[in-house]
Formats: sequence, C-alpha cells, structure tokens
Amino acid sequence: MSWMLEEIHQQPDAVKLAMDAEMESVNRLSKVMHDREINHVLIAARGTSDHAATYAKYLIEIICGVPVTLAAPSVFTMYNCSMKLNHTLALGISQSGQSEDVVQTLISARAGGAVTACITNEQNSPIAQASDHVLLCHSGVEKSVAATKTYTCSLALVSLLTGIFSNCTEILDELNTISAKMQTCLEIDSEVSKHVERYRYMQECAVLARGINLSTALETALKITETSYLVSRPFSGADFLHGPIAMITTGFPVIVFAPVGKAFESIYELSETLNAKGAELIIVSEKMNILSLAQSPIKIPVNVHEYVSPLVYILFGQLWACHLAISRGMDPDHPRGLNKVTNTR
Repeated sequence: MSWMLEEIHQQPDAVKLAMDAEMESVNRLSKVMHDREINHVLIAARGTSDHAATYAKYLIEIICGVPVTLAAPSVFTMYNCSMKLNHTLALGISQSGQSEDVVQTLISARAGGAVTACITNEQNSPIAQASDHVLLCHSGVEKSVAATKTYTCSLALVSLLTGIFSNCTEILDELNTISAKMQTCLEIDSEVSKHVERYRYMQECAVLARGINLSTALETALKITETSYLVSRPFSGADFLHGPIAMITTGFPVIVFAPVGKAFESIYELSETLNAKGAELIIVSEKMNILSLAQSPIKIPVNVHEYVSPLVYILFGQLWACHLAISRGMDPDHPRGLNKVTNTR
C-alpha cells in the first residue's frame, strides 16, 4: 500500500483527534474574537492549504455573516504594504508552518492591529511563532508529498471554530458524527479503484462543484495534477457556464461533485447539460437521480450536511488521484519535481 493511500485511511481518526485536542484552544480563540469584536477575517495560505481557506471563506461568510478575504501574500512580501486591520482575525493555514509569505502576512497583519491565529501541523514552526493563537492538526508525520490528512484536519478545525464562534448547532452536531461518516465513506475505495481503469490514458479533465464544495473541486484537481501529471482544471459550476463549457466535446472527462444542499439543483442542471453535450461524466453524490446521468457514478454511502460535506467528499478526490496515479504507473508518494515543503516569498 502506498503511503498516500495509507494516510487517506487514517483520516477519520486524525480528524477526531484534532477536534478533541484543540477544543479548548478553539473556545479560547472564539472568545477573543467576540471580545475584540472581529468583523473581518483575512486568510493567508498556499497550495492545498489555500483550498482549506476557500472552504473557510464560504463557511464563515454563510454561517457567521463575517466577510472573509483570501490574502494575496505578495501584497505584504513584495510590495511591503501596511493595512489597518483592527477588528480583523488574520488566519494563516500552512501544514508545515514553513511558508515564508504566509508567515510574513501574519506578522504584517499583527502590526496592523489584527488578532493572529494559525492552523498548522507543526507546533514549533515559524507560523506558530507568528501567531497569537495556534490550532494544531495533530496529524503526525505525513510521509506522502501529496497532503491528505493535514487537509481534512484543517477543514475540521475551520468548521469547529465556525460552529463555536456562531453557536451553530447544525455544524457542531454534524462534527460529532463526521469521523464515523468519513470511515463509512472510505468503503468506496475498491469501487474507485475499479473505475479509474477506464480513465488511465486521459490527458485532461475538468472538476466541477458549486458553493461550499468549490474547495473540493480545487483540491481534487490539484491532487490529480500533482500525482498523475495531467491537466486537471477546477471550476465553479457557475463560472464553467461563462465560457469554459466550450471545451466540452464528446468523451471529455468531467468530475462533478453533487452533495445534497443549496448547490445541488444548479449542479444537477449543469450535469444534464454536460450529458447532452456528450461529456464523460464521473459524478459523486448521495442522490440517485443525478448519478443516473453518469458513465461512472460514485455513490457516497452517507448522508452529510452540506456545511461539513467537504470532509467527506474530498475522500473520493484523494482516492481517485491515488488510484489513477498507480494505474498510470506513477508513484503518488513522490511526485516528480515536488517536495513536502514548498517555500515561497
């Protein structure tokens, strides 16, 4: 078994550990956010962590009614910008905690008056030292270059903070069962392994989702690209209609994430359009009506609230990327030209 596949299967336990271990820290940060009357969140991240930031943007804005900005770190590192950030939470997300531009963003934000916090897997990392509050993933060593459990632990901590800060019982109740639902979802492993054989020679694909699961499309596309070296393009389902849909020809592979929730109807309509255009559809959903449109339907075997569905639906994306790479003769643990820690300024 590859390290990547092994670490995918470790995620239910990793997510539970992260939430249990960081409950006190999350409560403390939430109290500070209320005391400081936080009305804006600035998030700095790169790569996989940036996809966790995208999830955070949707969830915090929807649940808390607080605007979230995804930082452009070069504003601080290259242009030496200073901002007035009173009543702002500056949140850095970095699994390794080494990303220099993310760290500098937090340092600059603190100088501008922000409360600083981070989500990281490394307690003694530079990002932790630059933060007033540290939320740890507790994921242990991640041997595969392709991040998996650190990503889902980051999502879990984002959702836990959002739920506690807003006192959202829907999120908090779902988080009580999310580890068990992730474990059940991993039962699709063998099915995914069989389906990828049909696509082992594809050279490009599109990955679509809408709303909260845009993060899932972004992360899935990245995992496919970095492990199988093919062009995998992620899109919001809405943005896809504004031009990129022109790329669809008969047999063009499209992965569609369609969890139950506010975004489902628009994704269903888009899938009908793609089906009529002859796209090769790989659809991931709990709902049989949309799965019937797919050449490769992937039934998610649990019911999960849309708010936390990225924790479940990304399991398919990770499994798909890992098995596709193996079927193509690639090593998903050691993608060419990549290191575990990528440092940018």
